Amino acid sequence: MPTPNSVAENVLGTMGTVCWSGQLLPQIWKSWREKSTKGFSHWLMLLWGFSSVFLGAYALLQELNIPLIVQPQLFGALCLVSWGQCQYYELKRTRLVATLMTLGVIVVCGAIEVLLVLTIRPIQNPHNKHVATMFFGVLSAVLISTALFPQYYEIYKYKAVIGISLVFMGIDMLGGLLNDLSLVFSESFDPLAACSYTLVIVLDGVIVICAAVFKIRDWRRKRHGLPAMNTDQDLEGTIDQPPAPMAVEGESSASPIQHLTILSRTASRLSETSGRYTWAITENTTPLQNVAVESKEEAYGKLDLEEGRVDDEKESYAGSEKGDSVPPVSR
Repeated sequence: MPTPNSVAENVLGTMGTVCWSGQLLPQIWKSWREKSTKGFSHWLMLLWGFSSVFLGAYALLQELNIPLIVQPQLFGALCLVSWGQCQYYELKRTRLVATLMTLGVIVVCGAIEVLLVLTIRPIQNPHNKHVATMFFGVLSAVLISTALFPQYYEIYKYKAVIGISLVFMGIDMLGGLLNDLSLVFSESFDPLAACSYTLVIVLDGVIVICAAVFKIRDWRRKRHGLPAMNTDQDLEGTIDQPPAPMAVEGESSASPIQHLTILSRTASRLSETSGRYTWAITENTTPLQNVAVESKEEAYGKLDLEEGRVDDEKESYAGSEKGDSVPPVSR
């Protein structure tokens, strides 16, 4: 064991606190920028927020250094803010409801932590001093560890690491390492706190490794001319993109519906676009699947008949302007 050094302990603890105080800012910013938390488990944030209650009470009752006491409070608050984003973006709650839920859970967590400290500290004595604090330390470590399993399920479901910021994961691991080192230079090494911090490093590392494996997989697929699998853009396109319209045989899939070379039995009109024999379906036409496709001869015959009627109407209109008596066009 290194020689106890209060300066190194506080410096490392402060650096770890800075990391864990701002670790969730990249995740919060990513969710806000993309307006989505798809692939990011809201259970991870909620359970981490609850774990900060017991970790904070543990740090206060054990009288750890000040940075390690402040860290759980900031960590829990940011976790619950990120959880509120999940409520708004992914679970589609209103902005007001998501905000009230977030503030309500933060107040409840703070009240529970204060109640635990005020209740247990007066009854502590040299014989049972570590019993309650040991329980809080174990419980917080269990919550921090199990909270990552819902995120593992999201990764398994999408076969990709999406929605979660890898910068957040990296800062989280660095914060755990610095906090571990601060305990090494403490006068009395705290194994439970060290276990909690080390679990964060290991379990976050699993996510980072998964992200690296999937990146290598996509890189290999691109080398072989295959598209990447389950990226953020692919998933959004698959879920949000409307189905493409059915293509008509003999027509290009890019052609709009007004260029269909078919006749509606109920209503159709000549297209205003180029193409002499193109027809457009009006709003009152029957559905596309109920429109009978007529033969080329019938289509041309009806077209000639329609053009003849138009010419007769033009002659009738011109004659009426000259004052000539033109018999009405028979229908």
